[in-house]
Amino acid sequence: MPQKFVIKGGNPLTGTVRVRGAKNSVSKLLIASLLTKDEVKLTNVPLSQETEIALELCENIGSIVKREADTITIRTPDIRNYRVKELSRKNRVPILALGPLLVRAGEAEVPMVGGDKIGPRPIDFHIASLEKLGATIEVNASTIVAKAKNLSGATIVLPYPSVGATENSILAAVLAEGRTTIVNAATEPEIIDMIKMLQNMGAIIELGANRTIYIDGVEELHGVEHRLIADRLEAVSFAVMALATNGNILVQDAVQEHLIAFLNAVRRMGAKYEVEPEDGIRFYRNEELKATDIETDTYPGFATDWQQPTAVLLTQARGTSIIHETVYEDRFGYTEDLNRMGAKINVETKCLGILPCRFQGKDYKHSAVIQGPTSLKAADIVMRDIRAGMAQVIAALIADGVSEVSGVEHIDRGYEKIDERIRALGGDLKRIG
Repeated sequence: MPQKFVIKGGNPLTGTVRVRGAKNSVSKLLIASLLTKDEVKLTNVPLSQETEIALELCENIGSIVKREADTITIRTPDIRNYRVKELSRKNRVPILALGPLLVRAGEAEVPMVGGDKIGPRPIDFHIASLEKLGATIEVNASTIVAKAKNLSGATIVLPYPSVGATENSILAAVLAEGRTTIVNAATEPEIIDMIKMLQNMGAIIELGANRTIYIDGVEELHGVEHRLIADRLEAVSFAVMALATNGNILVQDAVQEHLIAFLNAVRRMGAKYEVEPEDGIRFYRNEELKATDIETDTYPGFATDWQQPTAVLLTQARGTSIIHETVYEDRFGYTEDLNRMGAKINVETKCLGILPCRFQGKDYKHSAVIQGPTSLKAADIVMRDIRAGMAQVIAALIADGVSEVSGVEHIDRGYEKIDERIRALGGDLKRIG
């Protein structure tokens, strides 16, 4: 029987919660471990389904894995299988294994990408980058096949600072012959985390100005011990829980540097935060929230994965707020559920912002106009993806009555024991099924 959350709203969430290791970092670091025959030890690893999928892929390839609490030790002495045609669940991680498999085996076959249904996320950038380095790629209905006798450094110009394509280019280039230059690269904290680990493994990677990354290929990489950065997306989720429920939460291990755009939005809304250098960041409010305008963007801008919980928060702010989504073209489907709960959100095709937007003049509903404050009422809703699921949980936590939220397998992909942690903060949430 599928599991669901039964949530009774109305309780302010208070207390302390520690942020787990970054969900968007762990899978990339596990893939990076394939680049060496030596042992790689990762600590602060979140126990999420995303971790499980990445481990399944590595073990299929030939990795030997040991786990203890939040520590994973992984070693891949040999590539036993460069063809992984299917995994128990689809996500976007397998395509990142193409580079490591090419440099160690000369061939690769991985499952076609999957993941959250938040609009098309083409793999064209990935393919073009690998082809620039000398690979030949064939895309089939269910798999991606790649071959390369040798990978050689090249200049890769990304049309958009794609996180996945940047990561793929780095993973393929660190053992390629010569210098690779990535122009218009993404610079998210999770990418920097991977670069730091690779550098400690023996890679030569330089961060240049204007989103440029330089990589000088080396002959081999060695083992390393690496601690994952804290999950900035999870940190914002708990911050919004505090502010939306009029509570007070210390989010331990939250990193101010990674949250600057969100913290500015918090201040514009009239809410409060205090950076506690030894612990994290405390979030609370003493007055009514004020409407504000937000535009998502690549880092260091306001993260697209922050907009869903923030939209719930803005339903409680006085005035008219606008969210302009510039990263994905189809990421406001969850607002239908919020409107059923009493929110007043209108999604439009217009670009309601000042940032240059790839979706200008196209028929994509990528701007949301939110009127507030509105009282939310309980409803039975189905999670659409990880971040929409978190928005729905927060909405249920502030709604009047008892909501049933199904599809919790989505949120379990990215949040470790989220139900237990919310209960520890005073939320009335039960997992059934």
